[in-house]
Amino acid sequence: MVARLRRVLVCSPRTARWDTHGQPDHWRELGFRHAPDFSTAQAQHQELCRQLKAAGAEIVELPASPELSLDAVYTHDPSVITDRGMVILHPGKPNRVVEAKIHKKLCHDLGISILGEVKSPAVAEAGDIVWLGSRTLLVGCGYRTNAAGIFQLRALLEGVEVITSPLPYGSGPSACLHLMSLMSLLDEHTALVDLPWLAVETVELLKARHFRFIEIDASERDTLACNVLALGERRLLALEENHRTNERLRAAGFEVLTFPGSELCINGGGGPTCLTRPVLRG
Repeated sequence: MVARLRRVLVCSPRTARWDTHGQPDHWRELGFRHAPDFSTAQAQHQELCRQLKAAGAEIVELPASPELSLDAVYTHDPSVITDRGMVILHPGKPNRVVEAKIHKKLCHDLGISILGEVKSPAVAEAGDIVWLGSRTLLVGCGYRTNAAGIFQLRALLEGVEVITSPLPYGSGPSACLHLMSLMSLLDEHTALVDLPWLAVETVELLKARHFRFIEIDASERDTLACNVLALGERRLLALEENHRTNERLRAAGFEVLTFPGSELCINGGGGPTCLTRPVLRG
């Protein structure tokens, strides 16, 4: 999750039909803070893509579909990449299940092998999945990824240690609280964390594996300060709104690139990692 990013899947607000008549009217039921502004969100997504390209990543756009909802811009969640191919997940948010089918078809079109699928009644979203190493997977257990989903992941990932990380109740089942809402890996030994919200056993596990912690500024929790994308080689992509946390990262020796995310990210609760589905690193 921290090697150099070389190829990444994204979904623009235009592809997610933020500009389609009637589509933005569903913002309340999807958990957005306010009715989305398409033009602002699209401009912010273009800046995201500009930064990704400047960092050397090839960008692949998710194919358009009339079945996509506003949430499709957060393209990280419906699939997860492994050394043996893609695992197609079964999102815990019902309107997002169709995205997994589109990810599967795109993998076939791109020549990416499919290792397997998580199937109902299990649910799993990649926002809850953190690779601590090539053979160790930490998976948050909450409303978006349940015990059955973790069981199926463990069965699919032969030879990989799959460790469960309990998630807090937070704001309840309607909110999008993923494990990656509370931690982001910056390099092989450093994690950006929202420490008070992580389970004790998760904190102790990371400490036992000698991870160094950088804590977010608590005042920037609601603006997704903990959601940072590693680009590799100690470069990070973060939201420009989180000035204090970004300065902490720079003081720790990281190069921090930023883009604005008021409409694209903060409104819908998904930051730089949520907006990207890395398919090739190294």
